[in-house]
This record gives sequence, structure tokens and C-alpha cells, in this order.
Amino acid sequence: MRSFRQVGEKQLPHEIIFMSWSPRRDLIALVNKTGEVLLHRLANIQRVWNLPPNENTGKEVSCLAWRPDGKILAFGLADTRRVVLCDVEKPETLHSFSVETTVSCMHWMEVTEESSILTSFYKAENESNILPKLPALPKNYNATAKIFSEEKSDEILKLLGDVKLNALVLGGESGQIEIYAYGMYKIATITEVFGSCRGLCLSSDLKSLAVVTELSTNTTPEITYFQLDTSLLSSYLPEVTRMARKFTHISTLRQYLKLSLKCMCEAWEEILMQMDSRLTKFVQEKNTATSVQDEFMQLLLWGKASPELQGLLMNQLTIKGLKKLGQSVESSYSTIQKLVISHLQSGSEVLLYHLSELKGMALWKQKYEPLGLEAKAIEDAITSVGSFILKANELSQVIDSGMKNFKAFFRWLYVAMLRMSEDHVLPELNKMTQKDITFVADFLTEHFNEAPELYDQKGKYFNIERVGQYLKDEDDDLLSPPSTEGNQWFNFLQNSTPLKESPLLFPSYIEKSLHFVKRQMEAVIDRCLTKPADVIGKSIQQKLCIPLYHASKSEESCPRLISLPFLWNDKSQNLHYVIFRMLESSESKMFVFKQPTDTTRVTNDFLAVEFGNSVNSSTDDNPEKCHYSCLDARFFEDDVITVILKDNTATEGKDRILAQMSLSSVFSDEERDYQFIRDKNRRLEEQHADIPTHTFFLEGQWRLLENMKVQYVAVNGIRKVACVLSSNLRHVRVFEMDVEDDGEAEEEDAEEHSHAQDITEEEGDLTHSIYDDMKDASPQAPDVTEESFES
Repeated sequence: MRSFRQVGEKQLPHEIIFMSWSPRRDLIALVNKTGEVLLHRLANIQRVWNLPPNENTGKEVSCLAWRPDGKILAFGLADTRRVVLCDVEKPETLHSFSVETTVSCMHWMEVTEESSILTSFYKAENESNILPKLPALPKNYNATAKIFSEEKSDEILKLLGDVKLNALVLGGESGQIEIYAYGMYKIATITEVFGSCRGLCLSSDLKSLAVVTELSTNTTPEITYFQLDTSLLSSYLPEVTRMARKFTHISTLRQYLKLSLKCMCEAWEEILMQMDSRLTKFVQEKNTATSVQDEFMQLLLWGKASPELQGLLMNQLTIKGLKKLGQSVESSYSTIQKLVISHLQSGSEVLLYHLSELKGMALWKQKYEPLGLEAKAIEDAITSVGSFILKANELSQVIDSGMKNFKAFFRWLYVAMLRMSEDHVLPELNKMTQKDITFVADFLTEHFNEAPELYDQKGKYFNIERVGQYLKDEDDDLLSPPSTEGNQWFNFLQNSTPLKESPLLFPSYIEKSLHFVKRQMEAVIDRCLTKPADVIGKSIQQKLCIPLYHASKSEESCPRLISLPFLWNDKSQNLHYVIFRMLESSESKMFVFKQPTDTTRVTNDFLAVEFGNSVNSSTDDNPEKCHYSCLDARFFEDDVITVILKDNTATEGKDRILAQMSLSSVFSDEERDYQFIRDKNRRLEEQHADIPTHTFFLEGQWRLLENMKVQYVAVNGIRKVACVLSSNLRHVRVFEMDVEDDGEAEEEDAEEHSHAQDITEEEGDLTHSIYDDMKDASPQAPDVTEESFES
């Protein structure tokens, strides 16, 4: 017999609107009304970390879900219509994406179906070492780049998770449902339901999707149950898994390239524009007709500068400023070039590899054409990635040329300025060959030409620094594109029409920036990714629609912490369970609907459950009388429900009960006289009197919740824990739900009390030891006993 032991209690400063236990660890995620996401431990409800609302992602959390392995937490944001994937180890955003409508509910499930094809694919994916590991991004740049900058960790693998397919199902306020493989790649867009989604559940065999919606009408909102046939996903499970895995690799690589480019933009400094700005000011202020190029040429050839140029160099630029500018140019260029070679090019090559494999899959039309995979769209994506690689290589060459030019120019100008100030010039600096003079003269000729039309566009006459134009996120053409004059390959290509139009050659956009080519590449890849979601979504058809009841206006519930109805997928029996209540018609009853996930079967089981024998009344009371109403219910295991009951006969402070109920005993055939036959033309609440009723008696599986007006509960059957929340949404209690005997409970109570005294309220990162424990947790162990959870 189960007994419940309280292990923690806490008053919280803000109202809680969501709470959800980690499926693999004694961690509970809470969301309060300020938009803050918090992670707490079971022990003394100690805070592990908090993620404050962010202006970039959003502030209004609308739903919450854990990835099945417990390593990533997902939440939807209503104000920005985004979904964020957060690392459980520390409060950092790993990935986020936009959605068309506000996500009102989400469910993250893992596929349990096995086959020999999938098993071989899992092993091949795990043992694949043919691709190089992508280098970590620099830590000293934007905070979002930190997710790829941890030593000895591969954040792409962290985002991908296990090879076994898992799916994040999102339900929108307008009834649109989207399924994201691995929480990253959209594999289905479904428009078969109407109303705002209040709950959904995808079966573990991918055969069926159950949805509960709320449709607002002129009167009261109507609650409706839908069952959708997703058998295409199940029939092509190996193909869906392979395709989704490839697309998810592509999604993570796109994020890696985006962050690499962001680091490059941050490495480029505004100080590099100083020379352009000061030369423009010099042109505007000087009185002579001599051009800037001629002024510098005279200094190079004769060693003498005009008074105007000498004033520019000695008063505005200064020797110290020139030295600093030279160091900045060298540091910035070398950092950008390193990012181009080691990050952009290597990431693009891996992306090209995955797209090429995907093209090979698409050519197998018997397997992948029903899923909407098209070889032509993938070919276009491969071409766009090739163009991006060419543009990255072009930028690397521009940086290499710029570094050589600037080094020679600054070295010569530094010596010239030292002579002007009559300072001592070191002998090694004073040596300048004819070749060096020619090199500087060529640099002055190419870069120091005045361009009045440039002033009209950018407010300056010069564009000496050529790297920044590649990193600006603009649609304009490059101000100074690389010269193709004398390039033999370019001339040969222009004169050869067959080669120019050959699909084997990637097009190069000479006059466009790196950002422009990247945006073009992303648009083409997006088109490649979206068609399978449309094709699979259109294959999903509605198989069942049951209007349940009109929602009660008097129902006491938080607008977002919706308690009932609640959906659950029983993996052992391939069933969808729906638990709901109809307060207007029968306040004391809880209704359970059991529907097979196999849509070819039409058997529906409806049952009403009422709770008898009040624990606060004497034994002489009528045991058949119903004393309780159900406030909230959650599935603890496949056939066990945890419920919050209100004793209608008890006094305030002793009227709330935490109890467990077994569905196997409730649905036993011996206790049922007949099956309910539903009238399809009427709502279920209009037929509730015909639904067979089972009276459940609280035996030893309950606990009185004293001095707390409990309204909601969150449970984790694998970890055997529950957390109850009061109706004011600020008071929580945590219970261990499976303590074997009183002696052990007392011993654990003493240990818990001793441990709690040593724990302080911390808000730091989750330690690596905790994360390592998470990785070792077995997903096939529902009877795992509680382990000590030390900080």
C-alpha cells in the first residue's frame, strides 16, 4: 500500500502558472506570472537556477514541456510567438524558433516502436566518425554564442539528443497543430481541428494524435475531443526518423553558422572606420586642389608632407593612434579570418555533406516521395550552400590581401610620422626596398581615390577598409567588390556559355555581401524543409470528434494553469485516456474516456467516477454517499491517477485530499453492468446520466492536506514524486509517493532534515555532477527509488 511523505514546503513570491516535473530527475520546472522560468530540486524545493524574461525571446510564457531525456526544457511565449529550448544544466537558450500563432499547449513524446531497420540506423548514427567535430565558438563574444563554446562538449549533439526519434507537438490558439522532430524540425502542420488547443497527446507508436480544444461561442466555450489518424508517420517510421535526423542536423548547423557570422560581426571593430572618416574630414577642410592620393604619393616619394597633411597625421591621427589602429586591424582581421576558415567553411562543408545525403534519400522515391521529399529542392539548397562557401572563401582572400596592405602601409606611415616629429627611427624600421615602395604606391592608387558618389550614399569619400562591407546585413551591393580583371578563370567562364549554365558550378555573387548570400541560402533551405511538413500534415485526417461539454463560468482555475481536461497516452495498451469533469451537470463526478490509438477500432469506453467514504466523517455515515469533488488529476503511471479532492463535508483547512486511483480496478468488467452507447448528435454532458458510474473508496492511498487550500498537482511516476499548488498559486508542497514503511520513512525524514540544514538557497548553475547523473538515468526504469540529490 502506498503512503505519501512530505519532503518540502515553500511560499513563493510570485504566482505560479505552470509546473512540470523532469521525466528523468528530481527537478521541477516552475513558471510564474512575471514570465520567469525556475528550476527547483526536490530537496527542500531548493532553487537550481532561474531564467528571467527576455526582451529578445519574450516575457509571457504560455506552456511548458520537458524533452523525454530530461536534458532540455521547452516553453512557448505568447507575446513574441516563439518557442524556446533551454538547457537544463544552466539557464541558457539553446535554440528558439518562431510560430505563426500563440502556442497554448505542448507535448514532448518519444517513439517506442522498434524495428531492425531503425536499430541499424541508430548504431550507424552513433558510430559515425566520418565528419570532423566542429570547433567551439569564442567565449568572449555574444552570450548566445556560449552554447557552442563549452570545452569538451558538442552542443549540436546536445540539441539533437538521443538518436531515437522524439517529437515536440505544439497546439495553437487557432487550432493549428505542428509536430517538430527532435524539437527542431517541423515534420507536420495540421489544420484538422477547430478552437483553441487545451491539451494534446501523440501516441508513442505515432498512429494517433488526441486533441482537446476549447471553442468560444456566443454563449459559453465548448470543450471538444478530436482524434486524428497519423498512420503515415507510423507506416514510414524508419524513413521519417532518417529524414528528421538529417533535417535536424541541418537546423543545428544553420544555427552554428548564424552564431559564427555573429561572432565575426562583433570581431569587426568600428575603429577600422577611423581612416575613412578622417580622410573625408581632411578633404572637406583642406584648401589645396591636390587630391588626397597625390598628397600621400608626395610623402612616399619625396618624404615631405604638405602642412595640411602633416596636421592630419600629427594632430588628428597621432603616432599613438596610428599604432593602436594598426594593432586593431591586425587583431580584428586575424580573428575574422580564423572564424571564416575554421567555423564558416567547416560548418558549411558539413552542411553540404548532410544535404548531399538527403538528396540521395530523395532519389529513392518509393520510400521518401510520400513524405514530400523532393530531389530538385535539395539540389537548389546544395547550390546555395556552395555559393555561400565561395563567398566565405572570397572574404578570406580579401582579409589576407587587406592584412598585407595595411601592414606595409602602417609600417611606412609610422616611420614617416616619426621623422616629422624628429624622433629616432630604429634601423630595422628604416629599411624600405623598391619593392616595398611599389607595394605601398599600388595600395595608395587603389584605395585612396576620392569617390563623391560614395559620399552621397555613406557620408564619406573613401572605402579603404574592405572587410566590413561583407559583414553588413544590407541588400545593397558591395561598395568595393573584388576586381576580376586579369582573372583567367573568370574570363574563361564568361566566354563559355555551357560552363556558365552548368549545374555543376556554384554561382558566385561577386557584388553581394556575405550576409546577403547567407540569407539567400537560408531561404532556399527553408523551401526545401517546408514541403514535407505540408505533405505529411495533409495526410493526417480527423477520425473522431466528440463534443464533451460547455465549460463552466464558475470553474475556479488559473487562466493558464488549466487542470482538466487532461490527456494521457498509455504506452502499454496503446490507448488515449481523457479525464474531464462537467461541473454544470455533475459536480461530484470525474469522467474517464478510454479510446484506442488504433483508429480502425471503434470501441469507446466512458466511465464516471465518484469518490465515497469521507475520511473526515464517522464510520457510521453512509459509505455509498459521494462526499468529494475532483479539482485536478494527473497520470502517475499508465494505470494510476493522482487526484486532488475536495471534501464537501469537511471544514476549511481539512477539506483537501491527495489520493491515488487505479484505472485497472475502475475499468474492471466485473463491476460494469453495461457499456455506454453515445449519441453522436448530442454533447456528452447531455448524456452524462447514462454513463456508468464507479464509486471509488479511499482506502490507504490518500493523505489529508491540512492548512492548505490545494488546487493543482504535478506528478512524476518514474521518480515517485508529486508537487501540490494552492489556489492562491504561491504555496507548494512536495511529496514522495511511494514510501514502503514507517520506519524507513522516519529514517529518511531525519536524513532529509539534516541535509536541508546544510543547503542554502542558491541561484547558480546546475553542477556537472548533477548533469552526469542525468545522463546515467535509465529511461526504462519506472521503479527507480529516490536517490540523494546533493548540491
